[in-house]
Amino acid sequence: MSHRGYRIAVLALLACGFAAASEIPKGAHVLLRMVNSISTRTAHEGDYVYLETVSPIVVDGRIVVPTGSYVQGVVSHAQRSGRVRGRAELGIRLETLTLREGQVLKFAPRLSSVDSNQTDQKVDRRENVIQQGPEKGRDAARIAIFAGSGASVGGLADRSWQGAGIGGGAGAAVGLASVLLTRGREVDLRRGATLDVTFDRPVPIE
Repeated sequence: MSHRGYRIAVLALLACGFAAASEIPKGAHVLLRMVNSISTRTAHEGDYVYLETVSPIVVDGRIVVPTGSYVQGVVSHAQRSGRVRGRAELGIRLETLTLREGQVLKFAPRLSSVDSNQTDQKVDRRENVIQQGPEKGRDAARIAIFAGSGASVGGLADRSWQGAGIGGGAGAAVGLASVLLTRGREVDLRRGATLDVTFDRPVPIE
């Protein structure tokens, strides 16, 4: 090979290398889907969490992270819902992203949003945890239902407002006892649930 041909070959190889090298830019979003299920009912700190990308990351018209890439994380914080006070909380720390070619990248994106799972669970961005919604409205409604049922039974029993009042008081007491003995809703991430995450810093891909 001539000297000129050798230089051209080297430049071509360098160009390929530069084209292959890239990074996930700061501010990029990617949608992840749960591969396993996890709940604050049973989760403990250090439990593994497995996900996969369901949206690609595209930079300058080129896919740098394809769909179907694997993500692994751990539970960083798990708190069950209390019987009277305390909402369920689940912290997840994402740690590695494995591309289809087998390349493993260390990363630590921030949780942006989560499937509500037909509840009020949402991401608390200040703490980077998933938190269940408050129970106050549900507890009040439960007590009111028991009180209403008790009033109906009391009124039918002696056909008087006094009977309705006694029945309502008893029903409210039962409702309050039910609230005190029942835990609130837990944070549940079922298999197939989605999380949206944001990159706070660039991640090199070489």
